[in-house]
Amino acid sequence: MAEGGPPECQTQKDEIRNCLNQQLKKGDIWYLLDTKWYKQWKKYVGYDKWDSGCVGEASANPGPIDNSPLLKGDGQLQEHLSEDLDYMLLPGDAWNRLLSWYGIIPGQEPICRGVIEQGMFVKHCKVEVYLLELKLCENSNLDKTTAKQFSRSSTIAQLEKKMREVFSIKEDKEVRLWNRYMSNTYEHLSKMENSLQDSGLYPGQVIVIEEKNDDGTWPRQAKSTSSYNTSSTSSYEKTSTRSYSNYEGGVSQGSTSSYNSGYSYEAGRGVATPGVCGLSNLGNTCFMNSALQCMSNVPMLSDYFLSNKWKEELNPDNPLGMRGEIAESYAELIQTIWSGKYMYTLPRAFKLSVGRFAPQFSGYQQQDSQELMAFLLDGLHEDLNRIKSKPYVELTDANDRPDEVVAKEAWENYRKRNDSVIIDTFHGLLKSTVKCPQCNKISVTFDPFCYLSLPLPIKKERQMSVTWVPLSPEEKPQIIRLTVPKSGCVGDLTKALSKIVDVPHKMIKITDVYNHRFHKVFKEEEGLNHILERDIIYAYEVCVKNTEDDPNIVVLPIYFRDKGRSRPSTNYGGRDQLFGTPLFIPVKGKVTYDMLYDLLLVQMKRYVKVPDPKEEWWKDEDREEMETNEENGDTDKPVNGEVSNMDVCESDDELEDKKKDNGESKSCKARRLFTFSAVNSYGSAELDHKFIDDGSPLKITPKTYVAVDWHTVAKEKFYDEKEAESVEEHESGKNKNPQKKQVIQLKDCLQLFTEAEKLSEHDPWYCPSCKKHQQATKKFDLWSLPNILIIHLKRFSYNRYWRDKIDALVEFPVKDLMLDKCVINKKLGKQRYDLIAVSNHYGGLGGGHYTAYGLNKTTNDWYYFDDSSVSQSSDDQVVSKAAYVLVYQKRGLTSSQYISKPSNAPSTATSGASDCDMLNGAAAGTTNGVNTNGINHNDDMDTN
Repeated sequence: MAEGGPPECQTQKDEIRNCLNQQLKKGDIWYLLDTKWYKQWKKYVGYDKWDSGCVGEASANPGPIDNSPLLKGDGQLQEHLSEDLDYMLLPGDAWNRLLSWYGIIPGQEPICRGVIEQGMFVKHCKVEVYLLELKLCENSNLDKTTAKQFSRSSTIAQLEKKMREVFSIKEDKEVRLWNRYMSNTYEHLSKMENSLQDSGLYPGQVIVIEEKNDDGTWPRQAKSTSSYNTSSTSSYEKTSTRSYSNYEGGVSQGSTSSYNSGYSYEAGRGVATPGVCGLSNLGNTCFMNSALQCMSNVPMLSDYFLSNKWKEELNPDNPLGMRGEIAESYAELIQTIWSGKYMYTLPRAFKLSVGRFAPQFSGYQQQDSQELMAFLLDGLHEDLNRIKSKPYVELTDANDRPDEVVAKEAWENYRKRNDSVIIDTFHGLLKSTVKCPQCNKISVTFDPFCYLSLPLPIKKERQMSVTWVPLSPEEKPQIIRLTVPKSGCVGDLTKALSKIVDVPHKMIKITDVYNHRFHKVFKEEEGLNHILERDIIYAYEVCVKNTEDDPNIVVLPIYFRDKGRSRPSTNYGGRDQLFGTPLFIPVKGKVTYDMLYDLLLVQMKRYVKVPDPKEEWWKDEDREEMETNEENGDTDKPVNGEVSNMDVCESDDELEDKKKDNGESKSCKARRLFTFSAVNSYGSAELDHKFIDDGSPLKITPKTYVAVDWHTVAKEKFYDEKEAESVEEHESGKNKNPQKKQVIQLKDCLQLFTEAEKLSEHDPWYCPSCKKHQQATKKFDLWSLPNILIIHLKRFSYNRYWRDKIDALVEFPVKDLMLDKCVINKKLGKQRYDLIAVSNHYGGLGGGHYTAYGLNKTTNDWYYFDDSSVSQSSDDQVVSKAAYVLVYQKRGLTSSQYISKPSNAPSTATSGASDCDMLNGAAAGTTNGVNTNGINHNDDMDTN
């Protein structure tokens, strides 16, 4: 820590802000910092103007850096941490400044991570927060693995060197490395200069090292080769070799692509129904497998690739495309799936191709199946675009012309620049109407969409659990479940709680308790969106409505610390450990040390036993401490390492006077169970201000934080930890009469999508007549629908503070979805669809699992795809609350006619798409100059 303490708050703020402007650079080192510590520091220095009420106050000082919440007991990083929510990433300059100013808690090391580069053609840098953990084993002992962590930028050569060290293999011994996927699926890692990332290795991957036999042979001999069979079945073992290419020399010639990266596979074959082929999980790739299975079960698209017509239309020179690689890798995958030779296959080539052009998919973190599906359709469209040279097209407004004319013009303009099987198959036309509230200007445009992202009409309510801590010491805390407005404020929470506990809502403090401390005390006007599901919320009863109305009353925050003997430091801090649940203690008037002590004993009497005054409970502690000190050579060290009010006999005249009414002298009175210290709001550092036990009033303010420092023996003997932590469950949380789960109809989602709404103030529309941005009224209408209609149910919602998933059941027809009434162009006639595929998501945010249902075009049977596992299913199983993306096919289509004659019909009878951007209606981007995110509907509905 810097001598003399940190610099002025403004200086800290300016220096850190400048450091945070630093861009990620390959090879640099960045540091992880606990988000809550960082937020406390921001509050202390007034980093944000809206949160500058405690600038420079000692109680707001965050104290030493503490990354304990990010670490496991063994010092390893906790799993599934999220940036901003759990940790902040700081460049070295920023970290070193904070470290020099505040220091770090004893025994804790900085969490540093390197910056790596991802992507091949589209490069971007990323801090490698989680290292790649591989399981290493020898070919002679496949059952025994050793876990080691590597950077993804490490090479295969470095991996081999490490494995030689682990298994004590001499450098002159010839070895080979194998990437083991399943019990009978191996990949030879022969390109030593390739990085682990480019080699497609994922967390938990088993890497086998094989030593050459003395006779010059290998224990694992290749038996045969093939140009592309990255597939395997559980039937029997067979070796195959596959070669890739990085496409850096252009598109390869011949019937199959020639990938050449030096990988080889041992693969197995079997007899399977064409299309009924599982996809192995390569490491959090279930989202990709789900999307691919949905697309594989689109008959006209799969027939197109199986017929090899795609080769005639491949456009590798399209500057907006992906050099034909996405189309080639997808085509090869579809041919494998529909060959009938494989029960499962490894979509490695496709995964690597996607990662080269979309870095967000290059790693092995869980992603979104709908986003992958959108990227795939976009990539296929550009790779297969029949337009080789795109002309310039000027867009014009409707200017009161008939919708048929404007729609036809929009479609024709689009087709001048875009023409592919994707456009023919997946694109519809959307009418967007925006009306200015001031001049009544109406703007009408027709925009293509690739899929419809439909909001779910759910009530704007949220379930929250809080732990209620009553002021009465006899009552146990209760866990109470409340229903509050999702967009409400903390005041709504206190009012809802007030009705249950029968305490005025002004006498309730809402807090976020984190690591035995108050991370935040909420004000009533603060939004509930600041409170995440993961936050532990406590509600405390205080005896006053507002301390500002009565300056003689102070509500003291109380922390509990274990002032134990010296012991080895851990990742969770040094000697003084916070424990238990913090309290709020209202005190009135002038309070002395004795008064506060007695008040705390009363407040804790449910779980703290007061010893007999004659009991000298501390003597055993003194004896053990002296013996420990003698063993360590610290014979002069005071008991507990310090002299405090608890450690000395109090024989002052003031104490004699103070205790006269007891009729006895207290020249050597019994020790207290605990003493008090003034600490910062984080409870991690003591302040210069000391509490003196001399009978005079303590100097306390509404911003004083008090640490109750327990003697170790006193805590062990008189503090009942089990009782202190015990809580009761309120009947509201017992679900005796659970509310009926809301069931949503698909038609209600479509109706909500087409309802008019007012744009938010953060997302205005620029009116060309008023020459300024306006909160206009916006409305979408469906003009024409595609042959394959993809419907994305918007189950996930995100903002800066809130992440949520809607698990409500959406009922949708498996057969005969009638959309005639939803389409405003009545010349199209009947619009009827049948379901052919569903992408499912199970679990919550930041994880979960994706699967898919698909209707086989050959057998007309439903199948359930769960990565490499495939099982037969039925109509009644397809509709579930896990349904996330629905794929419908228009009735009356035949693939043969479709492939031989691409659509070129006008927009009044077919579909269109936005130029290159692949707009998705109201899902993303802008329509009619209006951002289509952040839709706000009526008060009792939420559109997520």
